[in-house]
Amino acid sequence: MGKREDAILSSLGKEVRARRKDKKLSQEALALQAGVHPNVVGRLERGEYNPSVTLLFAIAVKLSASLLELFAGAAKR
Repeated sequence: MGKREDAILSSLGKEVRARRKDKKLSQEALALQAGVHPNVVGRLERGEYNPSVTLLFAIAVKLSASLLELFAGAAKR
């Protein structure tokens, strides 16, 4: 991936992490609720994983957010 893609994924991961912590959820709890392996959430939060829209939607729902809110929050980071 290029630097631009890396920056986007990093910002998105930071946004997911911040929202997860606001909800007082562990990575494991969020992963279980979203139906993915906990390693996926960790890699996403570190900007090492390029998630599908379907996965992002599942995570957003569990964080009581919309995809638009996740991306808007990431854009501000």
